[in-house]
Amino acid sequence: MPILTGTASWTDPTLLACGRFYPPDVRTPEARLRYYASQFPLVEVDATYYRVPDGRTAHAWATRTPDDFVFHAKAFRLFTGHPAPVRDLPADIQRELDAPATVFYHQLPAELQRELWQRFLVGLEPLRMAGKLRAIHFQFAPWVQRNPRGVALLRECERHMQEHLMAVEFRHRSWFENSSASAWTLDLLRDAGMAHTVVDAPQGFDNTVPAVWASTHPELAVLRLHGRNAAAWDNSSGASSGRFQYEYSPEELADLAQRLKRLAEQVRSAHAVLNTNYQDQGMRNAAGLAAALRIHQ
Repeated sequence: MPILTGTASWTDPTLLACGRFYPPDVRTPEARLRYYASQFPLVEVDATYYRVPDGRTAHAWATRTPDDFVFHAKAFRLFTGHPAPVRDLPADIQRELDAPATVFYHQLPAELQRELWQRFLVGLEPLRMAGKLRAIHFQFAPWVQRNPRGVALLRECERHMQEHLMAVEFRHRSWFENSSASAWTLDLLRDAGMAHTVVDAPQGFDNTVPAVWASTHPELAVLRLHGRNAAAWDNSSGASSGRFQYEYSPEELADLAQRLKRLAEQVRSAHAVLNTNYQDQGMRNAAGLAAALRIHQ
């Protein structure tokens, strides 16, 4: 059961600015992705969270990476309960809307909801056709709770994701607040054919969940690591830039590697995505986890 490690971005502005990961002559988008793919076998695309993907871009990603390289694509934010600025929607859809500057999914007419789903999936089709789109990652908003409304949103996503593997990450503690809630949530994901995402993040906040080391899909287990910067996690200023600044210690990585190896025994493959995107921390953490996995083989 292969275990792949990678990061949640390869073009974060702080990564490019620090100058420590990419060689000096690696300056173009093509060169950066090619270099990244020479170092890691997996990446999560975060651009698809902010805007509906363009098929030409997805085709470029597919052609610039090795045959065995795989992608996770983050689901467009409207689908996961987050708001989106109208200016970030496709231009023709913007013209159809009589809406404030920011909208939620439920505020869109049903025909525009369907159109956004279609364009999102068509935009990723080149990756899927190349066999490189391993999962679409749904990071639900912190206010999406384990209640009828939250389950309805999950089912709405399921309805559109019949041909894709859906990895689910919750951000509200109600989904795993005790053993009965955890069992209920895992059963829900298992019955819906969705892959549970194990989350490593600071604890003690309403907008985070404990690390529940369980699988719900035979093909894939996902571990997503946000670091353990508790002091910055719930920053009242609303700034999230410091939230994901964290470098895992060798001891923490060794513990994570052992847990991930046990989880990987239950599935065909396991993926670990480092979301510690400040400067080159994600790359260092991902490389460190990969080394810990080799040591504990």
